Amino acid sequence: MAMEGSNITNSSSGEDFAVGCLLSIKTTLGEEFNGQVMTFDRPSNILVLQEGPKHGPKRNIRFLKANYIKEFSLLGQAEDPLDIKKCYIDLHSLQAREELALRQAEADAERIGVGVTAEAQSIFDALSKTLPVRWDKTVIVVMNEVRVSSPYLADCVSGGTPAANDRVKKVLELERKRLQARGASR
Repeated sequence: MAMEGSNITNSSSGEDFAVGCLLSIKTTLGEEFNGQVMTFDRPSNILVLQEGPKHGPKRNIRFLKANYIKEFSLLGQAEDPLDIKKCYIDLHSLQAREELALRQAEADAERIGVGVTAEAQSIFDALSKTLPVRWDKTVIVVMNEVRVSSPYLADCVSGGTPAANDRVKKVLELERKRLQARGASR
């Protein structure tokens, strides 16, 4: 390990990396890169580095277990990378990402049946690949018109146009065969 300067100290419990140090690192896996120390967590022995350009809204952050460092050298010292006065945070972008994630989580939650068997959920998931579906308690509603009740057999399909009804029955039968084949192979 090439250790230079007063910003990196060798103590009995391991290496300490000062915030802002610019390092050239070689890992035990043969990877070589340059980065700026953002923080070092001694208990977990994890070094957090910022790679690439120091300026701009996008940065690559790398978490590296210090025992994977084969060798490093100090390239210099820079300003604190976490200086709040110099960090750019696009709040509108973050809020938009948060709203999108919440909408996606709500949509995902609506796709999970409450009080239904794993088999019923598998049938719902199979139908949802080709048709718009939703749960109405334990009933699968397909295309807002066809209803599939427990035990989710072709005989349990009701409502909708004859063509829609036949399409749902066909997908149900195919999914039942697939589930039986998967169950037999276990």
